[in-house]
Amino acid sequence: MTLPSDQAEAVRTLVESADPGAVWAAGGPEGPHHGSDGGQGPPTPPDGATPVPPDRAAPAPGPRETPVPDPTLDVGGLTAVLALWPAVGALVDEGTLSLHTPLTAYGEAAAAGTPAGTTAHHLLTHPGGTAALTRLVEHLAESPLADLAAVRVWHPLGMTGTGFVAGTLRAPLTDLVRFLRSLLHPADGPTAAPRPFTAAWTAQSLRIRTGELTPARGLLWQPAPHGAWTHHGPEEPGPALWVSPRHRRWAVLLPTGTSGGAPLRSAFREAVFAPAAPAPGGGSGPRAGAVPRA
Repeated sequence: MTLPSDQAEAVRTLVESADPGAVWAAGGPEGPHHGSDGGQGPPTPPDGATPVPPDRAAPAPGPRETPVPDPTLDVGGLTAVLALWPAVGALVDEGTLSLHTPLTAYGEAAAAGTPAGTTAHHLLTHPGGTAALTRLVEHLAESPLADLAAVRVWHPLGMTGTGFVAGTLRAPLTDLVRFLRSLLHPADGPTAAPRPFTAAWTAQSLRIRTGELTPARGLLWQPAPHGAWTHHGPEEPGPALWVSPRHRRWAVLLPTGTSGGAPLRSAFREAVFAPAAPAPGGGSGPRAGAVPRA
């Protein structure tokens, strides 16, 4: 679902007034509709999009000019969903891992440090389970998570700028866009474009898996208002991702820390995903407003 231009402008005004240095983008399966450039220039045209005509394209770099690479951003707070979640999905899809099988079935190393009867499902739906889940994935794949994610997730999606630097995950905004787009059209069937995770894994993850317990959780994702699902860093403020399969929309926000964190995050989510309010005289108006006080 395309983000209306007036709604997108309201989002831009919201972010720039609260946290001018924040990086953000929002769009659908075809690519970003609006966002900041994060110092990276215009977003890459979506797959299959009509390229810019030569007479309207920017001039090619001169003989002494070198294209500026996309800057990478600190997305360490999103490691669980950018690396671990799709790696688990790949193991589940291929039958190597069963979510409800006790970890002891995979060997003592896989279950070390966890209570008896713990399963991958427990680790995916409870905060604080990522360390044990990472150990399980690395044990089953016989590979460090960084290498597994690069080979099984990031490279297939074209996220060539994503990787660990000095132990912290870094990625350019364009790679985050590629990841979020893939959530709206994952692989499903032998004729589908290659994707690191299937529609079945995404559907399993983006639904309530904790029954009536609170807070409600999916598999490393949490439900959010307006049909969206979110994953955000544990620290405030921190980066956050949203995806709404129902509305075919995604969003990403990487604040700088000057806005109060959670207040901007909530206001940004509302501005992107809430239905547009009727404007005076008919039509729709933007929903974005002032950032609530912390």
